[in-house]
Amino acid sequence: MSVTDAELNREVSRPASVAPAIGKPVLSLRNIVKSFGSKKVHQGLSFDLIEGEILAFFGGSGTGKSVVLRTMIGLEKPDSGEILFEGVDITKLTEDELVQIRKKISYIFQNGALFDSMTVYENLAYPLMEHTKLSPEQIDARIKEMLELIGLKGSEKLLPASLSGGMQKRVGAARAIIMKPKVILYDEPTAGLDPFNTQRLLDLMKRIQKREGNTAVFVTHDIPSAFEVADRIAIMYNGKIHTLDTTENVKRSKDPFVQAFLAGEEIK
Repeated sequence: MSVTDAELNREVSRPASVAPAIGKPVLSLRNIVKSFGSKKVHQGLSFDLIEGEILAFFGGSGTGKSVVLRTMIGLEKPDSGEILFEGVDITKLTEDELVQIRKKISYIFQNGALFDSMTVYENLAYPLMEHTKLSPEQIDARIKEMLELIGLKGSEKLLPASLSGGMQKRVGAARAIIMKPKVILYDEPTAGLDPFNTQRLLDLMKRIQKREGNTAVFVTHDIPSAFEVADRIAIMYNGKIHTLDTTENVKRSKDPFVQAFLAGEEIK
């Protein structure tokens, strides 16, 4: 499909196409504005994350997808706007108060972000030892449960350097969910993975969702993967949400901008 620049300019200048959300919001962003120097990243970004869903976030390079995640967990402070979680605007919290929020909103980094000098077991034990009063026996049981879930039973004594990239990402996912958070933020989890390990990670995301019943945001460039696991799709453009709808509706969209984006055409 060929879309002229004029057609796209007309389309993206229209109000955002955001379908009404069905369900209870677990986290809400309201008119988020964020700039880095002269670069405007978010210009009134607003959406609700619905309890129990996986929301996939698309957007071209430099549109601030990962910044959205970091803002949702307090690693970035917006210039203005609100982020409401459990009735609290987290943009106004201190760093100590944000520690409590991060027990309920977990961030999965692209590379797993494991501690290089710690074994798999120690990596998984660390958040439990720091933030819970579980006994050593309870911690041990939780770790074994997580390793069973991610398909890495028997890897307790391995160091991250001895794991493949896909295995490191699965351990990173296990560490993120071991505290049983309400919300999981996935930052490009399939980046750099071959098709086999991509599918294993997607299967893990679906198992986590089914087993834990938590809510997730999946920032990605990987459109097929997002279509496989997401309940809804958000597409960013020019610092705002251009489209937010169910996965099926986005697939069938007649919006020239959406069709061009999904076809991989350049959008200026």
